[in-house]
Amino acid sequence: MTVEARKETLGFQAEVQQLLRLVAHSLYSHKEVFLRELISNASDACDKLRFEALTDGALYEKAPDLKIRVSFDKDARTITVADNGIGMDRQEVIDNIGTIARSGTRQFMQKLTGDQARDANLIGQFGVGFYSSFIVADKVTLRTRRAGLGPEHGVLWESSGEGDYTLENIDKAARGTEVTLHLREDEAELLNEWQLRSIITKYSDHITLPVIMPVQKYSEDKDAPPQIEDERINQAAALWARPKQEITKEEYKEFYKHVGHDFEDPLAWTHNRVEGKLEYTSLLFLPGRAPFDLWDREQRHGVKLYVQRVFIMDDADHLMPRYLRFVRGVIDSNDLPLNISREILQSSKVVDGIRAGSVKKVLGLLEDLAQNDAEKYGKFWKEFGRALKEGPAEDYGNREQIAKLFRFSSTHTDSSDQIVTLSDYISRMKDGQDKIYYITAESFAAAKNSPHLEIFRKKGLEVLLLTDRVDEWLMSHLNEFDGKHFQSVAKGALDLDKIASEEEKQEQKQAEDQHKDLLAKVKEVLGDQVKEVRVSTRLTDSPACLVVDEHALSSHLERMLRDAGQNVPMSKPYLELNPQHPLVGRLKSESDASRFGDLTNLLFEQAVLAEGGQLEDPASFVKRLNALLLAMG
Repeated sequence: MTVEARKETLGFQAEVQQLLRLVAHSLYSHKEVFLRELISNASDACDKLRFEALTDGALYEKAPDLKIRVSFDKDARTITVADNGIGMDRQEVIDNIGTIARSGTRQFMQKLTGDQARDANLIGQFGVGFYSSFIVADKVTLRTRRAGLGPEHGVLWESSGEGDYTLENIDKAARGTEVTLHLREDEAELLNEWQLRSIITKYSDHITLPVIMPVQKYSEDKDAPPQIEDERINQAAALWARPKQEITKEEYKEFYKHVGHDFEDPLAWTHNRVEGKLEYTSLLFLPGRAPFDLWDREQRHGVKLYVQRVFIMDDADHLMPRYLRFVRGVIDSNDLPLNISREILQSSKVVDGIRAGSVKKVLGLLEDLAQNDAEKYGKFWKEFGRALKEGPAEDYGNREQIAKLFRFSSTHTDSSDQIVTLSDYISRMKDGQDKIYYITAESFAAAKNSPHLEIFRKKGLEVLLLTDRVDEWLMSHLNEFDGKHFQSVAKGALDLDKIASEEEKQEQKQAEDQHKDLLAKVKEVLGDQVKEVRVSTRLTDSPACLVVDEHALSSHLERMLRDAGQNVPMSKPYLELNPQHPLVGRLKSESDASRFGDLTNLLFEQAVLAEGGQLEDPASFVKRLNALLLAMG
């Protein structure tokens, strides 16, 4: 870093350097979006000033009329986008422009392939904002001053989009931010009033602030030179406040891209005006693709709060529960005070009512999508299904409605595609079946091939195969659906009496009586490693399996918690033996105590491995296995 008086040269964060190199090439076919992104940023800056000024009116500095100005200079080959919003101080410039302060940045960079078409979608999904300037410019100059600071606290930022940028203090700076793009040689077509006006009208007509352009006005005197006058280009009317029938699909899509900072079209949206005890308007969107920070639960949500069309705050986390954190849009209330704070939001019955109504609208939109457009809903589920599965724990009142939206794999499907609904499952239940059976595992293959499923395959009973990390948490809060209780096939004693024949019940009783001594001997060998040894009602092909108590943590969940650094006490499983299996028969007839001990431990360790667990002493397992193989030879 070199420092000359009040000027310094700083290096970009490594991720920013990568992004800048990609932006100019991957997004070139969408180069017009640079203006939409800069105007959107300017609009956000004005909104932030308006919100902060609610508690500190001096921030307006006697200039409360907020606006955005777009101008161009043919001779200098520049386009300038300026706003009189909140502005930035020196450190904010470094934080906001020199770095990408977002979780998921590294993951984003790893996903880039070098294929321009695919990378353009990924870059758009990540949202490049200010960096889109380098699609058309080979140098960008930014002047800014934060509201409330004196004019001597201005900051000048400049970069050619390579490895570094310069930062300098400037005097006599106006409040807000001015971004000047020094265009590349081949971008001269942008340097005309008609071209800029058409881009603004196409992408930014819905911005609620006036977007101003200096335009040439001619008088009736043909010999008089044209006069330069400022003219408002956009409608500057809140799109959500307009009647739905007057808004085109394209206008909805462009508004979503503005409010969601996304390059792609939304998957669906719902636009509603509520009147009565509460009066508010909501315009809520489902994105087409999950953002990279979806799994950062500390990230605030994407719903903006307005009061009487005045922006109050961004990402108002009291308006939408966390399991719907992917929703983007605006809510505009007539019943809240303009000076509302986050503290007031927490205890406001008005906010509670708006939140409840908005959640119903989103769930209704998802139900409609699921019923009428399976392809679109399948795309939604792939992107956001895991987040939606957090719903039953957070939103008990809507638990049943949320559960109807779930999609699962099951033994009824041939692949890991999650297409089975709970209603589908219930419609296929056998006579006498009163539970919804499921198993959790680390992968589809592990679930599909689990020995716990053997009796269910034999009886033709469908089992849900749950392999998302969130599924364990989900099933601890989703106890029943449509009057049917859920039952893990790997927990507790299976109650299949209503489905079993009298002959099967008699055979089970005889097996338990005939193997009492064997069960006692096996328990003696394993000692405290197991809680009990019993005859299995689950197994038809495998010799043994492990089962935990009905209300205990599953072995899969225990492993996940330990991997996350949690101190989880070891639970004692039940070892279940299949009396029909030849290995159990061999064990029963074994008279040599040493070989009996080896066989017993082998069966137990096999069961641990089949569960996806790890052995405490793998070397001893290998030794016992080798000895058994040699004995067979």
